[in-house]
Amino acid sequence: MWAIVACLAFFAIEAQATTPDEFVEDAVDQLARTLDGRKEELAVDAEALYAVINEILLPRFDRRFAAGQVLAKHWRRATAEQRNRFVQAFYTAMLHRYAEGVLEFENDRVEVLPYRGDDSKRITSVKTIVRLEDGTRVPVNYTLVKKPDGWRMFDVTIEGVSYVRNYRVEFDSEIRASSLEEVITRLEDEADNGLSEEVVTETEDAEAGASGE
Repeated sequence: MWAIVACLAFFAIEAQATTPDEFVEDAVDQLARTLDGRKEELAVDAEALYAVINEILLPRFDRRFAAGQVLAKHWRRATAEQRNRFVQAFYTAMLHRYAEGVLEFENDRVEVLPYRGDDSKRITSVKTIVRLEDGTRVPVNYTLVKKPDGWRMFDVTIEGVSYVRNYRVEFDSEIRASSLEEVITRLEDEADNGLSEEVVTETEDAEAGASGE
């Protein structure tokens, strides 16, 4: 269940919307349009699937902010090169891990709840409900950060479990047992086995422009 819901959460993201709930509502519609009539094709063509997801996700997901939240104190101690490598390796490894689940996406299975937060703050959350095939209703909360060009997602909480906190604990334990360099190398190996680097770099300029880097 986690893989399916995580995919719906990570990939249902739209960048240009005026309010946090519109950000998510527009995302659901765009993802539905993108996948319409292409699921069978993408199910047998991994590179095409990665490219489609990457095109939607990369300009809308704040990879660097998310990476900093995940590594926490280890991010502050990392060199600039290590940070850049971790950002790309973590993103590509995560994308490969959850990619197939996006094919389970159905527009009518996501309900965006009325927004009750404060969109004047830098960080806010939007609550949604994802309905699985068996009828189970899963609460999914998106955590967004406000950037000059609009909202961008950096965390998702599924049934009370935050992906940022989960990965923070996992990587902290692994780094303590080995080193940050070894963790980055492992992620790079995992990423290389799934998503080709060319797929990411094709839209790297778009992300850099959106984030102002």
